[in-house]
Parts: sequence; C-alpha cells; structure tokens
Amino acid sequence: MSIISNNLKRIKPSPTIAVTQKARELRAAGKDVVGLGAGEPDFDTPINVKNAAIKAIRDGDTKYTAVDGTPALKKAILKKFKRENKLNYKLDEITVGTGGKQVLYNTFMATLNKGDEVIIPAPFWVSYPDMVLLAGGKPKIVKCNEKDGFKITPSKLKAAITKRTKWIILNSPSNPTGSGYSKSEIQKLAKVLIKNKKVHILSDDIYEHITYDNFKFFTIAQISKLKSRTLTMNGVSKSYAMTGWRIGYAAGPKEIISAIRKIQSQSTSNPSSISQAAAVEALNGKQDFIKKRAKSFKERRDFVVKSLNNIDGISCLKPNGAFYVFPNCKKLLNKRTKLKKDTDFVQKLLEKQNVAAVQGSAFGLDGYFRISYATSMAKLKIAMSRIKKFCEDLG
Repeated sequence: MSIISNNLKRIKPSPTIAVTQKARELRAAGKDVVGLGAGEPDFDTPINVKNAAIKAIRDGDTKYTAVDGTPALKKAILKKFKRENKLNYKLDEITVGTGGKQVLYNTFMATLNKGDEVIIPAPFWVSYPDMVLLAGGKPKIVKCNEKDGFKITPSKLKAAITKRTKWIILNSPSNPTGSGYSKSEIQKLAKVLIKNKKVHILSDDIYEHITYDNFKFFTIAQISKLKSRTLTMNGVSKSYAMTGWRIGYAAGPKEIISAIRKIQSQSTSNPSSISQAAAVEALNGKQDFIKKRAKSFKERRDFVVKSLNNIDGISCLKPNGAFYVFPNCKKLLNKRTKLKKDTDFVQKLLEKQNVAAVQGSAFGLDGYFRISYATSMAKLKIAMSRIKKFCEDLG
C-alpha cells in the first residue's frame, strides 16, 4: 500500500512554478537565463504598505487573528468593493486567506461533492483543474478559440452546463492570455447563467487593476440577479506587488463564506497578522501608483506583441489586461523544425537560447506558449532577440 494519497496521484505539480524554479537553478549554475515564466510584478511593494507592516510589528500585532481575517481588513475590503465595483457586502460575507490561491482551494473543498462539475474555460490558470480534482470534483474544460479572444461564448457556456454543474470560473483579465471580458460580453454570459439557477459563478478578479486601451473592468457580481450566486475573489498580490505577503480575499454568499471559514480553521487558520495589517494600508491608502505601473506594463506589452508578430511563424494577439501574452507557435511545430508539441518549443528555447517560457498545453490549449512581461524592458529586449534567433535557426 502506497503512503501517497490516490487523490494526489490525480494532479500534477504547477508547470509555472516548475519553469520558474528551473530558471533559478540554471541561473545559479551560471547560465544567463531570462525568465518569462513567473506571474509576478517586478515592482516593489509601496513604501506606505511596508511601513504599515513595520508599525504592526512594533505595536505587537503578532498574535493569532480571527481565522478568516481581521475586522480592520474586512472593513477595508468592504470599502474597496463599494468604491470600485459599486457592490455592497456585510462583514460576514467576506473571507481572507493566505493568497487568492487558498481562497479558491477552500471554496472547492467547501462546496464540491464527488462528481460535481466545474466549467473551466481554456486556456486557464494552471491550478484550477487540479484544485477541482483534489476536492473530488470534475473539471469540465471548454476550449475557447483564438478568434474569440480566448473567451467563452454564451453558446459554448450553454452547451457545457449539465445537471452536475456546480460552478463556472471566470477569470478577467485572464492568466494566461490577458484577455478581459467587456461589460457586454459578461451580460451575454449572464443571460445564460440567470436561466440556470443551480450554477454558481467564481469570478477571479486578481488582475482587475492591470488593464489597457480604455478597457473598463466589469465583474459579474455587478449583475444584481447573479450577486447571490457569485463568489468574487481578489487580492493584493498583483496590483500592489505583494506576491510574497500572501493575502487574498473574496466576497459572496454568507453560507459559502461560513463554509470556507470552517475549512480554513482546520488547515492554516489565519493569514499572517503582519500581512493583514499591510493589506489594510494597501486597500485604504493612495491608489495613484497603480495607473502609473499599468502604463509601464502597457509599454512592455506593446513592445513584446510587436516583436513577436515580427517573427516568422509566430502570431500574437494584443491583450487588454494582466501582464501576459499567449503567442501562437503552431506554424513552427512540424517535421521541418523537428518540434512536435509546444512543450518541445519551450524546452528547446530554454536549451538553445536561455529563455524560460511556459507551454500553452499547461493552460489547456496546445500550440501556444505564455510569456510574462512583468520584468524589465532591458530583459524583454534580450528575450525577444533570443526568441527571434531561435525561430530563425529552426530553418
């Protein structure tokens, strides 16, 4: 009898973490690797947020807190939803976890029974399906076309819903594509979901503030008929460059929030008290730097998209959010290049040109690869030059 759980055998290690770790190891071995695998802003945490954490330490805020977040942080989250999304919640409709990832994990552990289906539009963030599997659920993968901006359409959503459907995940702007759903697109999906009253919506809004080209963010909980069936997840990692602080949060129905608290009480208990104090300042403090940083990301996006589209065999849509692009490399997967899959493409790119990217198949869509441009323009220029040379050398 194996000591390892059968449940664990159903899932894979995170491909994005694996690529980032591989890049670190190669750099440690003296290789000049440009890592484009990590979804992590290269900016620093704002100084006022750091100071709030230091003050919390000096003030002795170093004890256990309420399992799912301090009252101060929950109040800051309430204000955020009201200020930015025109959404009103109560304190018992808010949960705080150790990163958005834990909030999602807790949600599935708290709500899924064996065989319950979760609709996951592909390409998807790598952890969604495995979290569902660990919770005993069944990922229902719906492949979305490049011509549709990698977004699920109302007809595909309608066709995917069955009697066992419990959740649909919407991630806008998306990891890995950067595609955001417009208000009109969400309203059209909402028409399908309003008719299917047993389906709940998990809206992953972690890239809410990183948008471009006058894209107006809209979240599905803003549709009043769906608010009572929607769990809206967000966090401070991306917008505030606080990935290592590990604070995520969600707002939604009291029954679900209570169940999430029960799961968390038997696993990690509360998130770091110091990180929570810092998150209060992040949400309540000045927000003007966010637009400045988004402008910098936009400059990088424009450079990367233009550079990729100038490479024979590569094509790349221009995303309207997040800090990823999802280029198409299908024309380079053939007998001539001796590359059969997108995994071959990224492995050879790392081997030959020391550029680390993530294969599209890790996100549920073959023939693509993901690049994170959350790094300096200097590194991006080196990376684009190397990718171009790699593709040219394929013959």
